[in-house]
Amino acid sequence: MPQHTRYPIGTPGIAWQDAERQQWRQLQHKKRDYFTDVVSPLMRLGSHRTEVFSYGSLDYRRYGGTAARYPLYAVKSVPWVESRPLVLVTGGVHGYETSGVHGALQFILGGKMDSYQQKEAVNLLVLPCISPWGYETINRWTPEAVDPNRCFVPLRTFPEPGKCCGEAANAMACIMLYIQRSSSVLMHVDLHETTDTDNSEFTPAKAARDGAAELPSWYPIPDGFYLMGEDVRPQLEWHQAIIAAVSQVTHIAEPDERGMIVDEPVVKPGVLICPPVGDCASHTSGKYCTTTEVYPDSKRTTAAICNEAQVVAICSGLDFALQNI
Repeated sequence: MPQHTRYPIGTPGIAWQDAERQQWRQLQHKKRDYFTDVVSPLMRLGSHRTEVFSYGSLDYRRYGGTAARYPLYAVKSVPWVESRPLVLVTGGVHGYETSGVHGALQFILGGKMDSYQQKEAVNLLVLPCISPWGYETINRWTPEAVDPNRCFVPLRTFPEPGKCCGEAANAMACIMLYIQRSSSVLMHVDLHETTDTDNSEFTPAKAARDGAAELPSWYPIPDGFYLMGEDVRPQLEWHQAIIAAVSQVTHIAEPDERGMIVDEPVVKPGVLICPPVGDCASHTSGKYCTTTEVYPDSKRTTAAICNEAQVVAICSGLDFALQNI
């Protein structure tokens, strides 16, 4: 298996310090606008069954360039009924994973969230873009070169100083508040993508950031949709129901010659069951939890199909959960 090329920042065997992180930030440029793509559509939402609210902000103006102060928005059920369980959808934990953001927005703006709210069975909470700077710069990390999807921890347990990031801290605080206002957590779907840049950019950048002496191996990017569940609550029937529904929209990723996807064993078609790594989907301890993954660089799909696959994953998961509540 080929090795990655050496990243142009840093010294092998020495982790990045402030100077290297500054060098890295200078390579990042704004490519799209969070306020146009995310905030403006949410502000035009006119449903009486949902409410848009701000749960915090991230001020990155100190870094100069195209960085800004980003208000963070979520959408919740109206009315909020404390005797109902919570269904949580998160997107844009990795800002560069476009369909995670736009799939969540499509669920909200396309009427699906309203239709489930009419069932009067659950409280719905959607955080569509947890990492707005990452969204604008098409980046996996925060401006501090931190991966937000390694910063989520079990509820009421907070990481050591310097081990978290504002994106995860704000999201966890919001989610905890609404968990406390619900009877339980029924479901959490965290929307992600696996892209070619995972190999070309982010894996070698991570090795450089962490001071790895050896270059990591290049792993095959899975062509298609798959799910990553947790080993402490695998819920295979639920995962299989989502895969069956999504397969009507887009193709499901096949394992490599070792029976693996992203170096994890495939337990059912399109389903990986993994230990939690501080990822967003693992921290809420809901009955049904998963991370979705689509492959937007595939020749067999489009951006619109990727967005639709994310919406179908939410809805099929929710349908199964409601039938088995």
